[in-house]
Amino acid sequence: MNRKKELKEQYRQLKPEMGVFMIRSNRNNKCLIEGTLRLNATINRVKFQLDFGSYPNRELQKEWKEYGEANFTFRILENLEYEKDETKTDYSDELELLQMDWEERMAKQDFEFYMK
Repeated sequence: MNRKKELKEQYRQLKPEMGVFMIRSNRNNKCLIEGTLRLNATINRVKFQLDFGSYPNRELQKEWKEYGEANFTFRILENLEYEKDETKTDYSDELELLQMDWEERMAKQDFEFYMK
């Protein structure tokens, strides 16, 4: 019984990875960059939406359907670390800045972007 409570407490204290990821077309060097509080969950959701034709970005969705998943690369660009002060719970501003930073970096490398 104590073990069950211990496992529940450990689960509650787990913090999902947050950061910025990129979906890149291997055919035309276009990409989409997104910051998220839940990296793995968001990547899984995006793949699911693309597979079922319901991703909101029409241009990316069209190319995914036309060229297939094998012609796209998902890459985590950077993880955002949690602050040691556990009272902070909102990291949306930091993620937005991190996303903008990566968009600038990729633009300098001549990447084009799927319009949001």
